[in-house]
Amino acid sequence: MSGQMVSRVEGQELVLEREFDAPRELVFRAFAEADHLRNWWGPRGWELTVCNIDFRPGGVWHYCMKCEDESQGDFYGYESWGKAVYVEIAEPDQFVYTDYFSDAEGKESEEMPSSRITMLFEEHNGSTKLISRASYDSAEALRTVLDMGMEQGIAETWDRLDEYVQTLR
Repeated sequence: MSGQMVSRVEGQELVLEREFDAPRELVFRAFAEADHLRNWWGPRGWELTVCNIDFRPGGVWHYCMKCEDESQGDFYGYESWGKAVYVEIAEPDQFVYTDYFSDAEGKESEEMPSSRITMLFEEHNGSTKLISRASYDSAEALRTVLDMGMEQGIAETWDRLDEYVQTLR
């Protein structure tokens, strides 16, 4: 594995960082194309069963993760829908989007917090340092997603990303 994810909270922002032993353009593309996302997005035991992406400013990514791992107990068979609305894209340096929990029709959840996420891709001698900065409207909103296990879920997702990009090198 290229590196472990490091996380910290800065006010109402969750900052996640990890180094990947892969070129920046490849790591960036893994986030921008459905054919890549289907291979790694989601924590272990979850598969991306729906992945519709329009990767451009104003475009939307609507997806569904489904738990396919019977050992995850009550989560087995559960579907989790999400929606991203892209605000800014500066390939291969960064992109910014608003992240929502949603339903199958793409209606944004009013019960769950949304966040504005900036994804930064920094090149370091052929490797890529990925920095995610997720800003929430309140400390309570941030606490809600932390209590749900967001850090562990993203760590497992980025482990899968690392394994996937190694197959493409």
